[in-house]
Amino acid sequence: MAKIVIIGAGLTGLSTAYHLEKKGFSDFSIFEKESEIGGLCRSVQQDGFTFDYTGHLLHTSDIYFRKIIEELVGIENLNTITRRSFIYSHNTFSAYPFQINLQGLPTKVIAECIEGFVKRKKIKKQKTFLQWVQSNFGDGFGKHFFYPYQQKIFAYNLQKITASWTGRFVPQTSLEQIVDGIIGNTQSVGYNANFLYPKQGGIHSWVQKFAMQVKKPIQTNCTVTKIDTKNKLVYFANGHRQKYDHLVSTMPLDCLLGLLQERSNNFLKRAQNKLICNSVINFNLGINRENLSDKHWIYFPEDKFPFYRMGFYHNFSKSMAPRGCSSVYGEFAHINKPNSWIQKTTKKSIKKAQELLEIKNSEILTKKIMPISHAYVIYDAWRETNLPKIHNHLHQNNIYSIGRYGHWKYASMQEAVLDGRDMVNQLLILPAQRYWQPKKDIKKKRKNGVRISS
Repeated sequence: MAKIVIIGAGLTGLSTAYHLEKKGFSDFSIFEKESEIGGLCRSVQQDGFTFDYTGHLLHTSDIYFRKIIEELVGIENLNTITRRSFIYSHNTFSAYPFQINLQGLPTKVIAECIEGFVKRKKIKKQKTFLQWVQSNFGDGFGKHFFYPYQQKIFAYNLQKITASWTGRFVPQTSLEQIVDGIIGNTQSVGYNANFLYPKQGGIHSWVQKFAMQVKKPIQTNCTVTKIDTKNKLVYFANGHRQKYDHLVSTMPLDCLLGLLQERSNNFLKRAQNKLICNSVINFNLGINRENLSDKHWIYFPEDKFPFYRMGFYHNFSKSMAPRGCSSVYGEFAHINKPNSWIQKTTKKSIKKAQELLEIKNSEILTKKIMPISHAYVIYDAWRETNLPKIHNHLHQNNIYSIGRYGHWKYASMQEAVLDGRDMVNQLLILPAQRYWQPKKDIKKKRKNGVRISS
């Protein structure tokens, strides 16, 4: 029996455990289905190369998160990097973000972007992502970047996607900035203009240091098979059963709903199939050539490239590739495509990457294909209306689904850590020592939040 059970030892689960202990609370258990911790914030070593599960970069806009990084990892163990990212279209590289840096593009493209921006019509009720682009940037920017790129990265009908995910992820622009970018004043703006990356071991190295701060043993190879909400019992594939008072789940929300043994709640059963998320294939190449590219990553909006992005690990840290070598990763998205399509698109993607970067077959020292089943959450109208209802139903059963896939949102590593911290604050409400006061005193404060049962 544990008062709090945490499912998942990715960043959010580790953060929840870390902050519980920081509050002096130890009556919890944490379980991970994989053989190692980290979730998607993991790195794989192969033939002297280190590959992450796609590009994971540390963005530290929050003071508290920055402090955690400094204390647990040490800034001296991280590279502080100014972004060098580009868009490749019309056979040329333009600096990211596209809506600010048009220099080098064909005159017609530049003219259409400016005209569309100047003539854009403000739409008060922007129901879709397309309307949001039309209202903020105009159809020129939409045509030449936003529409094709987001179609590739989401692999879903843009007419059905809302704009609520954009937030800090898509920088705004002005006519002055557009003109400034055309005449060659490259502007680096956005939440990822600067970032941190471990000097050694890939992105997993800092997650491991985070996990080392958790004193409670993390139980790995523990796959949940069902959750009995009535009796507050978690069943695992290895035969273990775990009783709980409060369950914090960081597994994908759709998976969680499929495991609930709650026959009376048809809404949650239906909701499982209504939550839409795409999958990503991450292909990685180790190249026997130094300085394959000086860029950090490149966006590809055009259809002739199957992938939507490529990046270069050796420019994050020299330790990611052997001396004299380079490494490249690429990503393409899909929703429920058969294996034959995935294999065909993977081969096509690698071939296109070789053509663009002029990589000979003899230069490829190693390949690593890493499928990611849950990648980008689809922000559709159903999600907007029903996601709060799902979480409310779960809360009524003392189940809290948090993190990027647990909450069902688009988020960064920083948000994952903060989600764990905020979850602990919600559960404990007060400093841990107050939980040893008599029940009658605790009940008085119950109205302000969730009380840990005795």
